[in-house]
Amino acid sequence: MKRILLSLPLIATTLLAGCSNGDSQIGKRVDTLCGEKPNCVSTLETRPDFAIAQYQLTVAGQNDWQQIAQLALSLPGAQLGQKSDNYLRVECVSRVFQFVDDFEVAQQGSTLIVRSESRTGYSDFGVNRERADLFRQKLIDAKLITTNP
Repeated sequence: MKRILLSLPLIATTLLAGCSNGDSQIGKRVDTLCGEKPNCVSTLETRPDFAIAQYQLTVAGQNDWQQIAQLALSLPGAQLGQKSDNYLRVECVSRVFQFVDDFEVAQQGSTLIVRSESRTGYSDFGVNRERADLFRQKLIDAKLITTNP
């Protein structure tokens, strides 16, 4: 019995190491529709459970990608994942369980394509939609998008 109890920490560590969420090699998926699991939202989606309203840029927003990127990186738990011209992937890490969600933003003309998806789990319990809504409000407050999509 003592041997089993002593080996439990090793077993637990091994199992948890296999559940790592971080992956800096995640590909660009901003143009991809969500899958079937309720853990994703996108401005490109038409299905109500996955769709979020368009982000229509103001003239100022069309010319200030740096501020858009800064606002995305100010989201709770945000870390830079990947950045290029007019594209940003932010890894948002949850506080308690350290789950990683990918929040992607791309500028396409006068609109932003926004996609937020959990890397693990079946449901996100609305976290990605809340994150997209918070980002929208930050952009509105900074006068980078219009209030009417």
